Amino acid sequence: MADFYPYLIASLPMLHFGIKPPFSFERFLEVCRQFIPEKDFQLLCTLPQPVQYSEKGRRHPIIQKWVEFDGALRNELVRIRAARRHREPATYLRPGGYTGSSLAPVVTAATMQASLLDAEMNLDEIRWKALEDLATGHYFDLDVLITYAYQLLILQRWEQIRSADGTVLLEQALHHCRGINARTEKRLHYQNRRQHGDGQFRCSGDAE
Repeated sequence: MADFYPYLIASLPMLHFGIKPPFSFERFLEVCRQFIPEKDFQLLCTLPQPVQYSEKGRRHPIIQKWVEFDGALRNELVRIRAARRHREPATYLRPGGYTGSSLAPVVTAATMQASLLDAEMNLDEIRWKALEDLATGHYFDLDVLITYAYQLLILQRWEQIRSADGTVLLEQALHHCRGINARTEKRLHYQNRRQHGDGQFRCSGDAE
């Protein structure tokens, strides 16, 4: 079935950051299933998402590189927001093996945007470019499909944001930007209630 990779990849529409996704992620999987080995298909179906980054286990090399990059980006975001709130970030940092160039400058620039959604857009554009870099040198193999899948998920997320009402849009953006799980949010909730004493939830990552 590996012989079908060139045909499959050549038939996929090009993706560009900010465009309307040409199809859903589910449709992408349906198309791939017709042409690639089952083990490769299952890998695409189980691409790790942020809440799974800390899970142990052997990963496909390009997935591991992506997890390390995105984890490092999210850690940098935690450091920046913790510094603005004069808090210790160590509690919320995730272990990772990223060894690339510092992400502090680009993440800092992104978080300086006046609009939360503009900041989110900038962060996703950083992710997009990182995926393009990971795909460099690959043309008709599984690595291309993996980076394509993650880029499609980025486009799909923004399509959902554009079609959501204001409240849902804001909640999605905040949740994704912080990249923290429900357990961490609960801890932050009680910390802020003790600090402010007003019974209202304020996340430590919120802008002043």
